[in-house]
Amino acid sequence: MSNFWSWFIIVIVAINLLGCAGLLLWNNSISAEEAAKETTGHSFDGIVERNSPLPRWWLGLFIGTLIFACVYLALYPGLGKFEGMLGWTSASQYDSEVALVERQTGPLFEQYAQVPIEELINYPEALAVGGRLFANNCAICHGSDARGAKGYPNLADDVWLYGGSAEQIVTTITAGRQGMMPPMAAAIGNTDDAVRDMAIYVQSLSRPDVANKGSNAAAIERAKPKFVMCAACHGPDGSGNQMLGAPNLTDASWLYGPRLEDIEYTIRNGRSGNMPAHENLLTKERIHVISAYVYSLSHKPDTKGLPSP
Repeated sequence: MSNFWSWFIIVIVAINLLGCAGLLLWNNSISAEEAAKETTGHSFDGIVERNSPLPRWWLGLFIGTLIFACVYLALYPGLGKFEGMLGWTSASQYDSEVALVERQTGPLFEQYAQVPIEELINYPEALAVGGRLFANNCAICHGSDARGAKGYPNLADDVWLYGGSAEQIVTTITAGRQGMMPPMAAAIGNTDDAVRDMAIYVQSLSRPDVANKGSNAAAIERAKPKFVMCAACHGPDGSGNQMLGAPNLTDASWLYGPRLEDIEYTIRNGRSGNMPAHENLLTKERIHVISAYVYSLSHKPDTKGLPSP
């Protein structure tokens, strides 16, 4: 903040405080006897508005408010660049509260971190904690039920772009993922017909009935040789590659939609997805608990249960 704006704020605040104080003093200078004789000049239907002083309790409350405001502005930031005598900042307050929570909950998360994720899913208390962490950090994209949305993976099924093992889930949450499907129209012919043929072929990989509709069989035959351009990522049979995050095209799970129009758009324009890294947002122990919660969504916990760790 420049010095001009700093002083601008200070002057505005000072004028407001002094103005309120002057108004109170002026009003207090009018006695009850004088007020009975003076009017504001406003009358209606024979009723005259008197210029009466404020009630004493109200006046005292106003004066107390002004004193409080002055003390507050001396102790805390509020006057331009002046930081306040206490040196308080919202950032330091946040850090102290985070540190307090960490001291209170840290031992519990450290205890959970000693339990492998494959076993931790059997502890209802740990999953409840993981569910709350998920709601605060992940639900905005994946939904409160973790079933995702268009462009955001469903975490409650058994379909994984980068693998669904406990270790792979931890890696995804910790380091994030950057997915990219390049535009492929130019590689397969760069015509609307070529894109449509490839979209029909890709759709047929998970829906065999597509090949039996109208002229789809001919479109599939034209596109099949060109699929070699896609096989580098999705594999010759279209079953995908979790090392690259390339989706399996032979199942019924579609990240951006199963309609022919959706597939055409993907082929023509490509797709880009970003799962942000959380290693700077959450401790390793908290990521461990969230990973257990996510892992539990597609892996049924032991119904017999285990005692809390």
